[in-house]
Amino acid sequence: MKYTVVLDESEDGFAVSVPGLPGCHSQGRTEAEAVANIAEAIREYLEVVRELARAAGAKRVEVEV
Repeated sequence: MKYTVVLDESEDGFAVSVPGLPGCHSQGRTEAEAVANIAEAIREYLEVVRELARAAGAKRVEVEV
């Protein structure tokens, strides 16, 4: 999967967030580090979403658009 991320540079490095995944944020000293960190954050975010859906008894289907 591919996600669009938003990088914001500051004196301390880069903050990065995923507009399509509310609450999914990370950071890094360099742009490359921030991107690597957000990739891991996305994986963890999606795993938690899957676990919560399973616990709630939700059914998972794929829809092509």
